[in-house]
Amino acid sequence: MILPCLFIAATGGMGRGVYTSEPLDEDTVIEVAPVVVMSAEDRVHLDKTLLHDYIFEWGESGQVCMALGYAPIYNHSYASNCEYEMDYEASTISVRTVRPIAAGEELFINYNGTWDDNKPLWFDAK
Repeated sequence: MILPCLFIAATGGMGRGVYTSEPLDEDTVIEVAPVVVMSAEDRVHLDKTLLHDYIFEWGESGQVCMALGYAPIYNHSYASNCEYEMDYEASTISVRTVRPIAAGEELFINYNGTWDDNKPLWFDAK
C-alpha cells in the first residue's frame, strides 16, 4: 500500500526522493511495503554492490531485506519527518509521518531506525 499522493522526483544532491502532493497529518501510515529477506551470507555480496545503499537491517541475526515499493527511495535526515517500522511476521516495512507534512514536501526517514537518532551513519563517519 502506497498512498496515491506520494510520488518520486529529483532532489538536490541526493538523486531521487519521495514527496507528497497533498498535506499529511501526523501519525499517518503512508506506505506498507513487502520485503525480500536475505541472509547474512547474502549481505556480504550485497555490500559490494550499489544495493548496499538501499537495503535495511532485518532483526538481529545479520539478515537484511530489500523493501519493495518506495521504501528504498526515502532519503535520510537525522530529524526526519517520517519513521519506519518492521513487521517481522508479515515481512513488511511500514512508513508513517511523525509530524504534519505540507504538500510538496520531501519525506525523509532516519537510516538509524529512530526518527531523531543523531548517531553518525556510514556515509557521515570520518
